Parts: sequence; structure tokens; C-alpha cells
Amino acid sequence: MRIGSLALALAGVAVSAMAAMAQTALKPAIVYDKGGKFDKSFNEGVFAGAEKFKAETGVEFRDFEPNNDAQIEQALRRFARDGHSPIIAVGFSQATALQKVAAEFPALKFTLIDMVVDLPNVQSVLFKEHEGSYLVGLLAGLASKSGKVGFVGGMDIPLIRKFACGYVQGVKAARSDAEIFQNMTGSTPAAWNDPVKGGELAKSQIDRGADVIYHAAGGTGIGVLRAAADAGKLGIGVDSNQNALQPGKVLTSMLKRVDVATYSSFKAAQAGNWKPGISVLGLKEDGVGWAQDDNNKALITPEMKAAADKARADIISGTIKVHDYMSDQKCTL
Repeated sequence: MRIGSLALALAGVAVSAMAAMAQTALKPAIVYDKGGKFDKSFNEGVFAGAEKFKAETGVEFRDFEPNNDAQIEQALRRFARDGHSPIIAVGFSQATALQKVAAEFPALKFTLIDMVVDLPNVQSVLFKEHEGSYLVGLLAGLASKSGKVGFVGGMDIPLIRKFACGYVQGVKAARSDAEIFQNMTGSTPAAWNDPVKGGELAKSQIDRGADVIYHAAGGTGIGVLRAAADAGKLGIGVDSNQNALQPGKVLTSMLKRVDVATYSSFKAAQAGNWKPGISVLGLKEDGVGWAQDDNNKALITPEMKAAADKARADIISGTIKVHDYMSDQKCTL
């Protein structure tokens, strides 16, 4: 009787051990957007989430930085053939390639950021960028002395217009007579990685009187923030916390928590509760927000913080409706 009980107990331990191994035997991988892994913004946020997972669990991950669309599909398929899962596809431009590759490898898990692919092994993560942009626009309007502010986008696509539209609405909420200058860097993926042009666009807005400039331009935005700081004006960062890039000269950063999306995907797969489908992360879910730290604390007055906190609560409750450009591609403000 004791031997039988011992055998059952040992069998139970073996099964538990095997289950634990199955959960932890992950092979995560990332294919970045074409802006590059160390863009200090969108891609680097994904990398930060993966690094956090690695630090906590000891599980290594593979990653790849493509230079063109053909390399995206090749990288996704190569990682899949090697048994990597989950595979994070970073950015809307990977949707077509992921649609093909995920269908070819139905047993693997894929997470797509910023676009939807409707397959049973794909997790699509979207963000309410307009909500976070409203808050930094509100802060820009409150901080501006000239009543003129700017926006520099990367590639001219509806997603970036979504940032701009929310920003304009926030600025106008703070200052109805404000003037907002808007420029897009280009119409190709190269627009995400052109800090020189970003700086030139920022300078042209500053020459017109802008004293706060928000960018949603990936690596191009590094030039925007530098140009604003050099001119004694304020920049606003995006995606990651960019306040430290120009300490005391970045009013705040609009946080888009792609780091959380990446970490959560890896963590859920490890725990065995990863789920496909669509998730949309806004202020309510802490998927977007704004950054305050030692680098910008002197720039944010108690009154400004109170206004941003109230606006956040009002957006979550529905009292404030922030227009989503993606719904009708109009921004009439």
C-alpha cells in the first residue's frame, strides 16, 4: 500500500515537473519594425519589455531588425521554423507577412502590435494613442507661452494622424485659441529613421513661433527633441519615456506601453494562459499615459498635473470623448 502510494506520488511529481518544463521551455522571438531596435521609442519599448521578462525568468529571446518588407516575412518564417513561440511582430507593416506565416505554423503563438490579424494563433494588440496624445496636448497647451505648438509625425499614415488628432484636441482644451503646426516626415518607412529631417521640421515650426513640439516619429523624433532643446523650447517624447534624452527640455512623453504588451505575451505563454484575439489598451487599462520623473518635474506645475489627472479620469468615465481618427479619418477641431 505504501509502495503504491509512493509510486503515485512520484508519478504526480513527475507530471508536475513535466508541466513546469513545458511552461518554461519557451523560445520567444521578436521581429522589430524598420525603425530599428534602439530607436529610443517604439521598438526600444518592445525590447525593454523582453529584457524585463528575461531578467525575471532567465529565458533568452531572439530578435531581428529588418531593413525591408521582404526581410520581415523571411525573419518571421525562420523563427517559426526554428520553433520560436511566442513571436512578436512589431508594427502595422508586418500584418501581411504575419497572416501568411501564422497560417503556415498553426501550433505556434504570434503577437502582432498595432494591427489585427484574425487567426486562432494570433494575438493582436492595439492602443488608444489618441487618449494619451490628448493628455500631452493638454499639457502642451498649458505650458506654451506663445500659444503656438507643433507636431511632427513620422510616416504619413492614419495611425500617426490619430496621434496628431488627439494632441490637437488636448491643446485646444487647454487653450481654444492655440495654433498648432503639423508636419509629417515622409510617406515611406524611411520616415521613421531620419533625425536630421525631424530636426529641420522642428526648427521650421519654432521659426513660426512654436514653443512646444510633440513628435510621433520613431527615431526621427530624436532630432525633433534635440532641435527643440537647442532652441530653448520644449519637446514631447513618444512611446517610451524620452524625458532623459534632453533633461529639463522634454515637457513629458506620451507612453505607449508596448513594453507591457511584449512582457505580458511572453509571461502568459510561460504560464500557459496565452490567448489569441484582439485587445485594445487605453488610459483605463494603463496602456497609454504620460511620463513624469526627475527630468521634467520642474516643468509640470501642480496645476498642470491636476488638470491632466482630471482629464484622464474624465476620459475613462466618458465625460470627455477623444476623437479617434481611425474611425472616420477626420479631425475637425
